[in-house]
Amino acid sequence: MSNKFRVGVTRDVLGADGRPFFDDLGLELLDDHPRVDWEILPERVDVISPQHTADYDGLLLLAPRVTRASFGPASRTAVIARFGVGYDSVDVDACTDAGVALTITPDAVRRPVASAMVAMVLGLAHRVRERDLQVREGRWSEKFTVVGTGLTGRTVGLVGLGRIGAEFCRLLAPFEMKAVAYDPFADRERAAASGIEMVSLETLLSTSDFVCIAAPLTDSTHKLIGADALAMMKSSAYLVNAARGPIVDEEALVDSLRARRIAGAALDVFDPEPPTADNPLFALDNVVLTPHSIAHSDELYRACGRSAISALLAVADGLAPEHTVNRAVLTSETFRARVLRAGA
Repeated sequence: MSNKFRVGVTRDVLGADGRPFFDDLGLELLDDHPRVDWEILPERVDVISPQHTADYDGLLLLAPRVTRASFGPASRTAVIARFGVGYDSVDVDACTDAGVALTITPDAVRRPVASAMVAMVLGLAHRVRERDLQVREGRWSEKFTVVGTGLTGRTVGLVGLGRIGAEFCRLLAPFEMKAVAYDPFADRERAAASGIEMVSLETLLSTSDFVCIAAPLTDSTHKLIGADALAMMKSSAYLVNAARGPIVDEEALVDSLRARRIAGAALDVFDPEPPTADNPLFALDNVVLTPHSIAHSDELYRACGRSAISALLAVADGLAPEHTVNRAVLTSETFRARVLRAGA
């Protein structure tokens, strides 16, 4: 039996032509490690199976889900490295119980996602969608009828103030906006040092000109922005969501947009994904939609790939990986035995 550290890479890293969708994901780093064997899974899967966790010491995954049923008595996986920062598609407790470290790539996505959110705010403020249609539809003479929203002195409200939210505020600073945030877990002193005022969700919703969601999807944030929350927003305000679709009650948002109770929205995420062909959002003219990819760039792909692969290589070398979500697993006997075996 080979003593190589076996890594499986989910097949969604490949494009339609059978090549990696981005040439510089860093997969060659796996080639360079003398004790690592790796391969791309032979088929696309929606859920990691017990066979996968029995075949591989480490898994690099993009979209596939990880459930409790992903682990069986023959599982040998020590680390699952997720490409990206969200992990709502992974049963974290099941990973911990199975002795598997789950890692994410928070530093890699911070700037790309924050800059994408800035782009969404600017697109709404300058009403880019309406102006684009004016040109395409030959309505040049109507160009003075679309008036944008100046940012100076306006208020941007962050629902969630983690790495991405803080970076977003830093990038927006030159526009001289007031930044407020709602996050029960945020460091208030650090927020104040960055010029961000911590407020209640109700205050944020009622005072912000742009409500921007940068929170993870959890039980407490599921449909956090529902009908009551939307009713608190200014009629001139915009909603931006580049986090997770289920944080917003999509049906309630459609009602608010249709009735013009808020000015508009920019959405990179939906509930469910992908949205169905008859999704009522498609018929609205005050919403900008992108396919959960607004932050995708060469910078993001390169950094996420290298961060995820570094976690796999750390375990292959018998070390604890950086950016582990379920840190309690690092002291479990099952995980420690697998790491010791990998580094032997």
